[in-house]
Amino acid sequence: MIKTIAELNAVKEQAAEVVKTRVDCVDNGIKDVLICGGTGCDSSGSKKIVECLKEEIAKAGLQDKVNVITTGCFGLCARGPIMIVYPEGSFYAHASVDRIPEIVEEHLKNGNPVKKYLYEETVDGDTIKSLNETAFYAKQNRVALRNCGVIDPENINEYIARDGYQALYKVLTSMSQDDVVNCILDSGLRGRGGAGFPTGRKWQLAKDLVKDADQKYVCCNADEGDPGAFMDRSVLEGDPHALIEAMAIAGYTIGANQGYVYVRAEYPIAVRRLQKAIDQAEEQGLLGDNIFGTDFSFRLGLRLGAGAFVCGEETALMTSIEGNRGEPRPRPPFPAVKGLFDKPTVLNNVETYANIPQIILNGAAWHAAMGTEKSKGTKVFAVGGKINNTGLVEVPMGTTLRTVIEEIGGGIPNGKKFKAAQTGGPSGGCIPPEHMDIEIDYDNLIAIGSMMGSGGLIVMDEDNCMVDIAKFFLEFTVDESCGKCTPCRIGTKRMYEMLEKITQGKATMEDLDKLEKLCYYIKDNALCGLGQTAPNPVLSTLRYFKDEYIAHVQDKTCPAGVCKDLLKVTIIADKCKGCSLCSKKCPVGAISGEIKSPFVIDQDKCIKCGVCIDTCKFKAIVKA
Repeated sequence: MIKTIAELNAVKEQAAEVVKTRVDCVDNGIKDVLICGGTGCDSSGSKKIVECLKEEIAKAGLQDKVNVITTGCFGLCARGPIMIVYPEGSFYAHASVDRIPEIVEEHLKNGNPVKKYLYEETVDGDTIKSLNETAFYAKQNRVALRNCGVIDPENINEYIARDGYQALYKVLTSMSQDDVVNCILDSGLRGRGGAGFPTGRKWQLAKDLVKDADQKYVCCNADEGDPGAFMDRSVLEGDPHALIEAMAIAGYTIGANQGYVYVRAEYPIAVRRLQKAIDQAEEQGLLGDNIFGTDFSFRLGLRLGAGAFVCGEETALMTSIEGNRGEPRPRPPFPAVKGLFDKPTVLNNVETYANIPQIILNGAAWHAAMGTEKSKGTKVFAVGGKINNTGLVEVPMGTTLRTVIEEIGGGIPNGKKFKAAQTGGPSGGCIPPEHMDIEIDYDNLIAIGSMMGSGGLIVMDEDNCMVDIAKFFLEFTVDESCGKCTPCRIGTKRMYEMLEKITQGKATMEDLDKLEKLCYYIKDNALCGLGQTAPNPVLSTLRYFKDEYIAHVQDKTCPAGVCKDLLKVTIIADKCKGCSLCSKKCPVGAISGEIKSPFVIDQDKCIKCGVCIDTCKFKAIVKA
């Protein structure tokens, strides 16, 4: 049990000796081999790599000289499974079981990194560069992700070695509730869950508005329902104690002794590690009664969500925790006055909380020095789609979209042109090439018709149809609408039907006008944020890519060649060699002809699957 700062520092000092090999690259004769144990690498077989690594290390008699540690996400998911060997910092990309024996023999035993398996950007002739020198990591500033890929998330001592629970001790022993609120206010931290409401202001309201409440609550939104988003999941998997410490700090600040983390059940690794971290914190006295010998007590519980996107909305989330169907409630009253179980409640998402301990320890000015005038600190993005370096990125607010996509993200694969970036998931909008140099912050994104959201960033190239993209997000929203209010329940369905009509070539210009009017009606009348922001993908694509809508409506064509009902797959007779391969591969028998003569496609049978296009070696088959 840890009750004093001396006891905490004793654990820190002892644990620091363990982690200094990888944190400070100190060569003490021991090698640490870190394997990514996040969901992405786990699904690619990292568990088998760990098992094989331990077996080979035992065969080589290196058990006392090599530690194998399963960590959270390193960020560069496109190169997973990832394995890093310290103190050298050698980054092995696409690690696999068949490579392990050679790595153990050559690197771990003989001290010679196997360069052919290293991440290509770290190898410069005879020199092996550090990760911080690579394009992916050089412009990042990891605050929320500071421990992900560095510590063993299932070992509380390693978190303590990295100043863990020092912020909680500082708050409980030397700061008043008002001191904490003012620190968070001065830091400029805004909620990382979407709307960007000032975190300090939210805590202040929960602390002050109902002073005589017999019970208050602290909640965490770890539901993360946006397609393509995995920021919060990665923090839970790689640094769960950061969330626990921050929620305890929030509990002290507003006068709450109970917290709940609402996490989706589809995150089994995150759930398991978070529960283990809670158990460890309770065993050490860092959760429970009289923390650090003070009169402050705080407990945490997990509540698993069933994957409803609407439960990312704060009142729907609280309704779900209460055991009811997840539906939003009208506001006011706001949760700071009447939240969980009708008691004053603070709710933030995982990334917001992950910033809190560092702000307390380093000071408000430290955090406020990063970012832009109105958006301070850093932001984590889950970068996916048509981009080379898929993964998790944390950059200072104000970093341009071009920097994220072209420099950190490595640009668009196969020499394709950038077309748009979707931020904010189904609630966000599509950003066109003319805004690639925009500085990313809350206000700038809203000004161009998008939003920050929780941090999903999906990149699209010239092969994407923007009408189809809008339809994809609308289909998601229709499925996820709770149905409580008519504008969302029926309005989003009607929007989807209009988009479907457009992609089928059956719409008129009048339909485009109706679509836009319906968008604004839903924004103004839907009950909660899900419905109010549902039209954003449509409005942003209408704003920046209206020519594609017009092409679908007037010309009955899809410029990107995506919408099947508007496509015609044809064989160019002059290029066709009559090899018959396309005919053999066609799943519906729509292609016929004679050997060494041009083949033809029966348009009535063709399902526009594209198999023939992929099969043809002579590029004689095209979509038009």
